[in-house]
Amino acid sequence: MKYSFILLSVLLTSLCSIAAEKPNILYINIDDLGWADVSINGSKYYETPNIDRLAKEGMIFTNGYSSAANCAPSRACAISGQCTPRHGVYTVNNSDRGKSSTRKLIPTKNTLHLKQDNLTFGHALKAAGYTTATIGKWHVTQDPLKNGFDINVGGTAAGGPYNGGYHSPFKYPNLEVKEKGSYLTDILTDKAIEFIGEHKAGPFCLYLPYFTVHTPLQAKPELVDKYKNKKATEAQNNPVYAAMIESLDQNIGRVLDALESNGITDNTLVIFTSDNGGVNVSSLQWPLRGGKGMYYEGGIREPFFIRWPEKIKAGSSCDTPVSNLDFYPTFCDVAGTPAPKGKILDGLSLIPLFEGKALAERSLFWHFPIYLQGYGKADSLGMKEAQDTLFRTRPGSAIRHGDWKLIEYFENGDFELYNLKQDIGEKTNLAKEHPEKLQELHTKLKNWRQELNAPVPTEKNPKFKG
Repeated sequence: MKYSFILLSVLLTSLCSIAAEKPNILYINIDDLGWADVSINGSKYYETPNIDRLAKEGMIFTNGYSSAANCAPSRACAISGQCTPRHGVYTVNNSDRGKSSTRKLIPTKNTLHLKQDNLTFGHALKAAGYTTATIGKWHVTQDPLKNGFDINVGGTAAGGPYNGGYHSPFKYPNLEVKEKGSYLTDILTDKAIEFIGEHKAGPFCLYLPYFTVHTPLQAKPELVDKYKNKKATEAQNNPVYAAMIESLDQNIGRVLDALESNGITDNTLVIFTSDNGGVNVSSLQWPLRGGKGMYYEGGIREPFFIRWPEKIKAGSSCDTPVSNLDFYPTFCDVAGTPAPKGKILDGLSLIPLFEGKALAERSLFWHFPIYLQGYGKADSLGMKEAQDTLFRTRPGSAIRHGDWKLIEYFENGDFELYNLKQDIGEKTNLAKEHPEKLQELHTKLKNWRQELNAPVPTEKNPKFKG
């Protein structure tokens, strides 16, 4: 009996040790934060010292992308690990956005939410013994508790802070604040810190998708006053937006401090990125072209930083093109668990890059067989960066391979070809000058669409007035 007790104690100690060795995962996903909206990427107006610190303590991915240019499809891709043609979430709500008379094609019908049998990274990590939580904006199904997450604070199918805005009183799942004056970003951080303290023994996966800086633009008055008195630039000059970013940055600092105070910084993989580009009528993404909803770099290239002191050298940088599709396989790799049986993942684990090795050669793809209308400010600098002032995007696909990027539009068979190494602002269309490169990338793009059976709209819109 004595030996059985000893054996049981050793076994339990061993299991606890194995659990403790599995790294925690903290995935911070900001809403609508643009690549140029952090000071480490060159902003002289916004102040982000804590985000900058996170970036400097880990690896900066200079070519980090979202898998779509607006929130619902990008989040669906990251959470499912699959690109848009596999799950059919291409936009928010309907796909025939904008005036019918200006749409030449009948767009592909949009799927609103991930299907229940599309297993998320939450499912995969739960199977590996992780406690999974989502705190903030969910948006991709009705209830994350049915999609692999043990804990949900604030998450619904809503795409923005629509249950009271950023200032209390507001009401979200497990997050009801009736007194006036509380700021939503602060309250979500309070909940995240509480979760970290309660689960510091690990392993845990905390998905922290803040609502900020999604509209409505609402900030703390004292910070707004600060930026009203700060010298702005032509590209960045909205004091409310700047104040929201500073509040966000302060809260990122609080979360990082919580990891430190609980003694789990070294064993926690932290990812910081955004779901899509910045809303470029609020904040231009120069030197990048475009913003949210556009498939130019300003709409899909993101602040993309990963810190993991046990595995990633501080102050490191990586130029390899990567996307949020790579998070799911990375999480599985980190947790030492396979993807769910039968699950197709379209990304690659980033672990080799953490170790200074190369990934297998590949292309990054985007598919958007839909219309997304403009902001209604056709004379603004932001809309002048779109393909035209009526739509942020028209139906098409895009590919990045090496330094080259090709955008194909389905309405007229138009192409835009850019060498991003030489022209990060996508100002010079090289389609006519480099027909061989265009053909090479177009062939890859067509083959990818065929492999995934990606829908390409061809039906003419009878209401179109060309």
